[in-house]
Amino acid sequence: MFYPLKIILMPVLLGYSLGLNDLTVSSVELTVHVGDSALMGCVFRSTEEKRVTKVDWMFSSGKHIQDDYVLFHYANISVPVGRFQNRVHLVGDILHHDGSLLLQNVEEADQGNYTCEIRFQMESLVFKKAVVLHVLPEEPKELMVQVGDSIKMGCVFQSTEEKHVTRIEWMFSSGEHAQEEIVLSYDPKLNVPMGSPRNWDRNDGSIMLRRVKKSDGGSYTCSIHLGNLTFRKTIVLHVILKEPRTSVAPVNLGSEILGGNQLVIIVGIICATILLLPVLIMIVKRTHGNKSSATSMALVKSLENKETAHLEKHIYSSITTQDVIDEAESGGKSEATYMTMHPVWPSLRSAPGSPLDRKSAGGMPKTEHAF
Repeated sequence: MFYPLKIILMPVLLGYSLGLNDLTVSSVELTVHVGDSALMGCVFRSTEEKRVTKVDWMFSSGKHIQDDYVLFHYANISVPVGRFQNRVHLVGDILHHDGSLLLQNVEEADQGNYTCEIRFQMESLVFKKAVVLHVLPEEPKELMVQVGDSIKMGCVFQSTEEKHVTRIEWMFSSGEHAQEEIVLSYDPKLNVPMGSPRNWDRNDGSIMLRRVKKSDGGSYTCSIHLGNLTFRKTIVLHVILKEPRTSVAPVNLGSEILGGNQLVIIVGIICATILLLPVLIMIVKRTHGNKSSATSMALVKSLENKETAHLEKHIYSSITTQDVIDEAESGGKSEATYMTMHPVWPSLRSAPGSPLDRKSAGGMPKTEHAF
């Protein structure tokens, strides 16, 4: 009676949930950036000797009902499938029930749910483990820093399993054909050197480069070794010179830096100016219109005065009254008097041989009235 109870409690102690045909481990989450690598662990821990016959990895984005195959391993042969070819590798030790998967050069479309299934020889139970992968935008591969400043260069290997770091290396190259130089080589078994990564136990090999020089510009390659597994990342560092500071005369910064109240006043003045601008434009237009009307009236009056003065030059000065007395006939007719008005121009009066002069020479009486 004791042994069956032990067999029933064993899966609970290992954190598994017992089903009819499978053993399922609660899912874990992993977050990576585009272009990085992700290690999704799938390890069946048991004290019993079991032989793994088949390992399957499936992917579901949540948009399709049917899962897509990522990789399957059977008879010691691993076969990547579909768009995951050349990007996935089975890196676990199958003899030790380890079917962990390495996904390299992660793409945005790789975000979703991954399920691992391990089947054993002569057993109907299937071990299952799910991994939820979150993909973030790509981190910059090129960094820029000024001479004398400090900069952090990240190198983190994302994994759902606790892998022991065996070695971390940083290499530097100043050009395409330049020989690589060792920046940092760290072995956990040895003493910790100055400037070595502090979070090496968390697969974090990031370093801080201090007091950067112009000659530090180039390519830096980080290598994190986890047993027979190696993760690499390359960063290009650009070093620029600091801009020289120009000396300026000391000024009163208090008058230049505006407080909250002064800023409100300036904004109010600008708003009032914008609102009153149409009114000012109308006033200017009206003033300009009045000036134009006054100028037009003055011009009209000036023209009238000139025309009147020109007309007054025409002189109607000679009104000749002629008493034409005809000789009375024997019938005894009465006298008839005619008065004729002639416009006389100065040139006519002075011209010799005019009709008036001839009449005057004939002895006719002449009367002149001046208006």
